[in-house]
Amino acid sequence: MSDVLVPRALIADDQLDVLVALQLLLKGEGITTDLAMSPSAVLEKVASSKKQGQTYDILLMDMNYARDTTSGREGLDLLSRIKALDQALPVIAMTAWASVELAVEAMHRGLGDF
Repeated sequence: MSDVLVPRALIADDQLDVLVALQLLLKGEGITTDLAMSPSAVLEKVASSKKQGQTYDILLMDMNYARDTTSGREGLDLLSRIKALDQALPVIAMTAWASVELAVEAMHRGLGDF
């Protein structure tokens, strides 16, 4: 039996259908996933995984969580807080409301891809 490490991803979005779709996609690639539907849940999972020494290999996160919010400010604030917990965690942002300004600001805050 081999000690193969299975990649772990954290997926964060306020829409359950998006979470489930990404979870199914990544499962087909052999990646285990944890799901979070709020910024507080993301922070809790990142902190807990770090304490347990089982950090995530990647975080896929939405930029907006509150209903009728499209600015991406929530995601920017969350990104800063995530990086304070785990500077090495690669983060990819997802949003239906992108702008060049939002992408540039997110990259300055440590985002890996937009």
